[in-house]
Amino acid sequence: MNTRWKPSVTVAAVIAQSFDGVEKFLLVEEETRDGLRLNNPAGHLDPGESPEQGCARETLEETAFHFKPTALVGVYMSRFERVEADGVLDITYLRFAYCGELGAHVEGQALDEGIVRTVWLTADEIRASVDRHRSPLLIRCMEDYLAGRRFPLDIVTTDPSVLLHK
Repeated sequence: MNTRWKPSVTVAAVIAQSFDGVEKFLLVEEETRDGLRLNNPAGHLDPGESPEQGCARETLEETAFHFKPTALVGVYMSRFERVEADGVLDITYLRFAYCGELGAHVEGQALDEGIVRTVWLTADEIRASVDRHRSPLLIRCMEDYLAGRRFPLDIVTTDPSVLLHK
């Protein structure tokens, strides 16, 4: 049997702002099978959208903030495995992480299912909470952002045929 491997494509926002001279990152706290976890605003890429568009959509859905990606921080892969009753769940994620401009907050907008709240944490607070991270990519994306990794948006090309798939 010939089975084609298909990684799950996700997008994530690395959002930093200064509060009284202290840089903090916007994260979401979400309920998972493994308890309350921290993550970047992130989610799956939907059919008919570019990674950039998906990142803006996911950020709005998970934080109620508009977000405009201005640079690609990086492209990452990670693998998740968990033993379940009917076998092993084995997923490889391909993540496009963007930084950008945080826009207006949409008052009263409900957050995605499972999202408990948004939190602003310093880099040191994020490093100290690794046991609560939903993905190992959270800290890697943050560290790459802090190291100044920025790539132009046009490094990722979305053919118009993708955008017609709505």
